[in-house]
Amino acid sequence: MNRLDRRTFLLCASACTAGLATGARAQTGAKVDEGEPQAVALGYKHDTTKVDQKKFPKHSNDQRCNNCQFFMGKASDPWAPCPIFQSKNVSAVGWCNSWVKKAG
Repeated sequence: MNRLDRRTFLLCASACTAGLATGARAQTGAKVDEGEPQAVALGYKHDTTKVDQKKFPKHSNDQRCNNCQFFMGKASDPWAPCPIFQSKNVSAVGWCNSWVKKAG
């Protein structure tokens, strides 16, 4: 192995290790707090039926985090990471204004 190959291998190994650590942290990580500024700005609620319909008129109760393209878990998971909230966990039955219907 030449020096460049070794350097490339070490950089890739570091990136993979960091990615695994981030994934593990997200699985057991903090839940989004409805009161944090980003959650308030996006109208995030742990329960889609609690969303302020006047403030977010595009919302409907059939829109839930678990049928959003950003939900990083299975539809049956009660909580899963969301990249909108720096991979903090969101409720499967939650909602925010970034909701986009999952393809497929």
